[in-house]
Amino acid sequence: MKYGIMGYSGRMGKLIQEVFNERGHELVYRCDLKEEFRDDVPQVIVDFSTPKAFDRLMVKAEDFNCSLVVGTTALKVDDIDRLKAYAKKKSVVYARNFSKGILIMKNMIKGISGELHDWDIEIIEKHHRFKKDKPSGTAKMLAECFDFEVPTSSIRMGGIPGEHSVLIAGLGEIIEIKHQAISPRTFAEGACSAAERIVKLEKGFYTFDEICAMEEQDG
Repeated sequence: MKYGIMGYSGRMGKLIQEVFNERGHELVYRCDLKEEFRDDVPQVIVDFSTPKAFDRLMVKAEDFNCSLVVGTTALKVDDIDRLKAYAKKKSVVYARNFSKGILIMKNMIKGISGELHDWDIEIIEKHHRFKKDKPSGTAKMLAECFDFEVPTSSIRMGGIPGEHSVLIAGLGEIIEIKHQAISPRTFAEGACSAAERIVKLEKGFYTFDEICAMEEQDG
């Protein structure tokens, strides 16, 4: 497929290019806050940039009439509504995390959340020093697995790709559910799988959970 990248010069942008190129896809559109290059019309644009680029993303999506894979965190409710409106004519995948491991972690938490009202629970998330949003979009997503408010602690240090832990403590015992992203490449691979899927779909708003479910149905 022909694809484009918003934030192509950033850390995730470079990883996305690496993964997509390995799978034989053609980069035809590149954009960041300072420059823009177009060789052809992309079938899908992948955006792992910043909320500052969201307006430009939507303008380009309309210009190209292409699908979207959006992994930018800290988007506003109005931004998500714009994606859903655009999804009425083209396919869109939006996720705060493109890791299949996080999906498994979410399902684990949902399976036990109803039994935890007498326990102390906290989410601890760690990321590299360059990540700006606190707490992470993934931490917010994990907190939503509970039907009560769960506090979150955020740590920004060094080059940590991403680590999320859910601590569940009673007076005499502790349970810890943890996910570690050994490399941010895992998010680029998830984005590529999502892009390969939605270019075959005419329209609709999809989560990464739904994309993974489609893959499982295909066997």
